[in-house]
Amino acid sequence: AVVYVLLAILMAFVLSACTKTADEAPAATETAAEEVAVEVPAAEEVAVEDAAVDASADKDTAEGEAAPEGKGLSISIVTSSGIDDGSFNENCYDGAKAFVDSHPDSTLRDVKEPDLSKLIDTVATLVGDYDAFVLPGYNFAGIGDIATANPDKYFLVVDSTVTDSEGNMLSNLPNVYTMTFQEEQGGFFAGVAAALTTKTNKVAVVNGIAFPSNVNYQFGFMAGVNYANAKFGTKAELVELPSFAGTAAVPVEGMGENVGGNYVGSFADEATGKEVGKALIDAGADVILVAAGSSGNGVFTAAKEAGNVFVIGCDVDQYDDGVNGDKNIILTSALKIMDVNVTRQLEAIYDGTFVGMDATLGVDTDSVGYVSEAGRQQLSDETLEKLAEVYPLL
Repeated sequence: AVVYVLLAILMAFVLSACTKTADEAPAATETAAEEVAVEVPAAEEVAVEDAAVDASADKDTAEGEAAPEGKGLSISIVTSSGIDDGSFNENCYDGAKAFVDSHPDSTLRDVKEPDLSKLIDTVATLVGDYDAFVLPGYNFAGIGDIATANPDKYFLVVDSTVTDSEGNMLSNLPNVYTMTFQEEQGGFFAGVAAALTTKTNKVAVVNGIAFPSNVNYQFGFMAGVNYANAKFGTKAELVELPSFAGTAAVPVEGMGENVGGNYVGSFADEATGKEVGKALIDAGADVILVAAGSSGNGVFTAAKEAGNVFVIGCDVDQYDDGVNGDKNIILTSALKIMDVNVTRQLEAIYDGTFVGMDATLGVDTDSVGYVSEAGRQQLSDETLEKLAEVYPLL
């Protein structure tokens, strides 16, 4: 149900990536393709009216009915790991909260269901009590039957398109807005930045579960490292731990399910996250992109304890999470502007202009980027210049 965006292009980098496991030598680097991502400002405090995501942003749409004249929306956000992960879920929640803060006649409730297999059933149980649902994560792909059976309810699905219970794709339902992001663009920026920053010439990416969005981050990062090696003369190697290789939820063309990388296996396992982070640091990695939800907090802890490691945040500006005494471990953060997009769609439901759509969001809608704001990142002037040099190419 989910398409890996731009991965066919990025595979030119990935399959030739200079990947180094703890036990293996790196592979040779081939010429990198001219694919890069585009910088946008840090996203945590973006005003709704400043968002550059147009209602026609991608493509195929289906008009929905206006919200009831009674206005005030009752909204539920359902997650598996809570709304305080400091990243993906929290940013989606922030978007819903921003809407409610500006519409006091509306309400918001967060519901946590740790069992991934019960998420769809949880929504089915709640559907009669709420007007709109914010559903962050690939595990909500199977929401199609519920949406079809409840045309007067609205569903905002983040990081997945939707299917019916049999796995059949359902496109452009009038009461569903799906937003998938071109994470490979943000991952690419992170890879370029890591390659230009590393002192040990060893870098890594840590993911939660090998869902399409995470694999996009992984491959984008690998491609960015290879690009920097080919174009800027860096010599960075990618460190991978075979015992934490990922199994893709959606097979990747040319690779199948085995995508390698460093996968915690959960978005809510800080202990294993720390174990993976420490193992990578022990193997020499000194710049690590972390796309693992709450599990990533464990990687942050490992980096703070090591004292000489940079971490690249994910989805949101995580600079505040990087404080380590009088220092900070965050090099920069790869951004997905989810909060603004969630707010905009809730506004559309509220004012009766909602349009059902399967939207793919990237740099062209100011929905993907990296943090370049002074005081929120520690990129060198040279790295900022190199990133500025490559971003217009996409």
